[in-house]
Amino acid sequence: MLFLRSALFTIWFAAITLVMGVLALPLLLGPRWLAVCFSAFWARTALWGLKVFARIDMRITGAVPKGPFLVASKHMSTWDTLAIYVVLVDPGIVLKRSLLLIPFFGWFVGKTTAIPIDRAAGASALRSMTKAAQDVLSENRPVVIFPEGTRQKPGAPPAYKPGVAGLYGQLGVACVPVAHNSGAHWRGFWKHPGTITLAFLEPIPPGLKRAQFMPILEERIETATRALLA
Repeated sequence: MLFLRSALFTIWFAAITLVMGVLALPLLLGPRWLAVCFSAFWARTALWGLKVFARIDMRITGAVPKGPFLVASKHMSTWDTLAIYVVLVDPGIVLKRSLLLIPFFGWFVGKTTAIPIDRAAGASALRSMTKAAQDVLSENRPVVIFPEGTRQKPGAPPAYKPGVAGLYGQLGVACVPVAHNSGAHWRGFWKHPGTITLAFLEPIPPGLKRAQFMPILEERIETATRALLA
């Protein structure tokens, strides 16, 4: 049954991405808000299929931030980007520039949410990322970053990168840590039934030094993640 449910969702996810992506291609030539509406609809449709076929639901705890915040989230699966995009409503998401080359997905991400970063570019990458993030905040939208830079398996040692501290220091806004347990349910192809909790934690005020900020961020996210996984 687990294989069947996982397979049905995989087929559903691939089908809606291909069919909806092709039908919506003309939106890439229009204003950004049209592509944003489509992308949100696609993400909600994917999460609906996850609930129907794989029996994976979602609940939210804590205060969902609205406005110009920096949101730093644990990253375990594709679910994270889908759910955060829907819940936060039109965030700007920091991601690898190479993801923009993925057909359909990358094209729409580039049009709607992307704050691309080239990790090989060094200091210039932080400058370009900061400029793009400032543009997002100026539109009263939140900025999302995954501090570990890539997906981590549940229970894996934390691997927080300095980019989040650099962005936090440059933007001068509060940072909202986010924890969840998506890795316990979305494990690659396998989709294990249950409820994923998306937890918005106590905000970290702006103005802290990197040596203060990073331990607080990691402690809050990792402590809450361990509790949710348990």
